[in-house]
Amino acid sequence: MTGASGTTGIHELTWSMGTGPAGRATWSYGPERKRGAHIIWHRTETHDIFTSP
Repeated sequence: MTGASGTTGIHELTWSMGTGPAGRATWSYGPERKRGAHIIWHRTETHDIFTSP
């Protein structure tokens, strides 16, 4: 997990499953709800979404 390039407050997570699918998800922290972190998922796709978080 890292900060998404060219953005503030948006993070990215990438994965590869060997010969299986590879992908990327972008997310940010929202205001805390009940207990713990509140994560807002922006995109969950293939690596084709690297052009915009």
